[in-house]
Amino acid sequence: MIFGRTPVGEAVGAYLAHIVRLPDGALKKGRLLEQAEVDRLLSAGVTEATVARLEADDVHEDVAAARLAAALVGEGLKASAAFTGRVNLIGQTAGVLLLDAARIDAINAIHESVTVATLAPYHALAARQIAATIKIIPFAAPEAAVQAAEAIARDRGPVLRLAAYRPFKAALIQSTLPSVKASVLDKTVDVMTRRLEALGGRLVGEWRADHDSAAVSGAIAEADAAEADILLIAGASAIVDRADALPAGLEAAGGRTLHFGMPVDPGNLIMLGERAGKPVIGLPGCARSPKLNGFDWVLQRFAAGVPVTPKDIQAMGVGGLLAEIGARPLPRATATRPDPAPDGPSAPKIAGMVLAAGQSRRMGTANKLLEAVGGKPMVAAAVEAALGADVTCVTVVTGHEAGRIEAALKDYPVRFVHNADFDQGLSASLKTAARAAPEGVDGVIVLLGDMPGVTSAHVDRLIAAFNPLEGRAICVPTWGGKRGNPVLWAARYLEEMQSLEGDVGAKPLIGQNEDMLCEVEMPDPAVLRDIDTPAALAEIRAESTEKRENRPAGAE
Repeated sequence: MIFGRTPVGEAVGAYLAHIVRLPDGALKKGRLLEQAEVDRLLSAGVTEATVARLEADDVHEDVAAARLAAALVGEGLKASAAFTGRVNLIGQTAGVLLLDAARIDAINAIHESVTVATLAPYHALAARQIAATIKIIPFAAPEAAVQAAEAIARDRGPVLRLAAYRPFKAALIQSTLPSVKASVLDKTVDVMTRRLEALGGRLVGEWRADHDSAAVSGAIAEADAAEADILLIAGASAIVDRADALPAGLEAAGGRTLHFGMPVDPGNLIMLGERAGKPVIGLPGCARSPKLNGFDWVLQRFAAGVPVTPKDIQAMGVGGLLAEIGARPLPRATATRPDPAPDGPSAPKIAGMVLAAGQSRRMGTANKLLEAVGGKPMVAAAVEAALGADVTCVTVVTGHEAGRIEAALKDYPVRFVHNADFDQGLSASLKTAARAAPEGVDGVIVLLGDMPGVTSAHVDRLIAAFNPLEGRAICVPTWGGKRGNPVLWAARYLEEMQSLEGDVGAKPLIGQNEDMLCEVEMPDPAVLRDIDTPAALAEIRAESTEKRENRPAGAE
């Protein structure tokens, strides 16, 4: 890659290395300078710029990141679209992250432009939490480095995957002593129930027995009736030796102790056992508390179907200091909420809003949104683009012929909101969409129902660009220097959107917030093409027919 200052007149085809602010708006870092951008710079009196120019053996940052992500991503993870050389690998459900640390290290050692950052092995991942980030250091990576990274990533199975929590049943035995109050035992049942449910499990029975090996052995035999997948034993007194009441009771019931103790604090006094091919865990005293402790680390792996061996427990010491101490308070109390807050970055929560309220005046008597394109109503293409993208939900704004629109989309998992003022223009639909945005979302992406060429790939590329903290709070697709649709808005603009007027949409709001605007170049002009007239409809139908006829045999 060639990097440095260059005369602006010679910068066509190079990438801008630093933001340049102009009277008519800023050209941001990473912008590919075409003739139009060069003319803007020259008109503003800018004669030199710092740029990066790719050489023949360079791979553009987005292409390199996408290639490496495709090689790295395993079961349970989804790769985001690439933007600014970054691809995130996102958990599709809750579970435990499994990774090959040695191969991650080997990839990071190939070349300084290729980097992979992950959460720790066996991290308890929440749904939509980011498990790893691939980042190509601007603005390209050598082809040889990308190929070497791909080769390592594809060697010996997936480097990263998510072991999802699976439904499971647990039985609980509690030993008792006269000094232990019944309220303590009852609280343990409540805490354990919530802890199990947070991991997809359920408590199917609880038994109480005196704190001696014979009584514990008898309770274990009684618990067989529950047909649980895992047995949990909480002692009235902590286990202090392999010959103590709980391990001895397990042995008497035909089980065996596999390991005692762990290098995690709190959680040291845990027992790992086995009986009839099923795991048995002798709980440390801290398991009576909802706060994170070593027992959680063991239970999470079992819940995800990941075996836990004595060697696994012995390897938990690095990072195993979980105790809250005066010099380093640690908020652990959220560990067992049914929907625990992730202790790492998450993918943004974006709601899809499809506008389908217009009257199609330029189309004549037909409702263009219900006209067939590619064998389905035109509006269905916009809905499918939203549903296929990384959005949390999809809402369709209806208006003109609302009943027919809803009927056409009855098989799609969407909700409908009605714009009673649909005859007032596009702004009325935008206001309806803004009012209907779900609480807690980070942003909304507004799709137009008359743009059947827009796909989920276009939507995902906008979502990948979205980062309000880095000045990308409004993401607009472009092609050939022209802005199009759909547009992604940070939630902060929803209130302002409700004051829009007229049929020009949100263009005034974009103009007022150019400093937070991110233009996202797209690979095709579909983001500029809406279907307004019979001629345009005939043209896109012909194109759709041609694509189907040229499709390889057996292709969907």
